[in-house]
Amino acid sequence: MKLSARNVVPGKVVAVVRGATTSHVRIEIAAGQVITSAITNEAVDELGLKLGDAAYAVIKASDVMVAVD
Repeated sequence: MKLSARNVVPGKVVAVVRGATTSHVRIEIAAGQVITSAITNEAVDELGLKLGDAAYAVIKASDVMVAVD
């Protein structure tokens, strides 16, 4: 796999919640640390995603927001 994105984080699929057109895929990247991605149901099917699968969270963003209380 070759990508232009620098942030490729390996993990394990811990949930796939399908909606009408979009699924929320939760990938645990470390104990208690989960990244959630919203992708199309078609993409879930094409990737064959299911619980327990190894997967990568690939993050490419032009903006990063920071907040504090």
